[in-house]
Amino acid sequence: MTLDEDVAAKLDAEARRSGRPVRAVANEALRAGLEAAATRKPPPYRVQARDLGLRPGLEIDDIWGLIERVEGPEFR
Repeated sequence: MTLDEDVAAKLDAEARRSGRPVRAVANEALRAGLEAAATRKPPPYRVQARDLGLRPGLEIDDIWGLIERVEGPEFR
């Protein structure tokens, strides 16, 4: 595995600060990161309701009338 320079530098700095081997610091950081990623829930999906602006003369309560206007009087 190849680490980016900034990540390797942070691991080295933490290893020096804590007096632990780089391997131990890296394993701890990876475990913590993987655990956090596994338990993270995505934000809830939100739907924003919008007025579709029903055309004048169309009644959604009269489904047969709506079908007749769209399909024609021969539909029935």
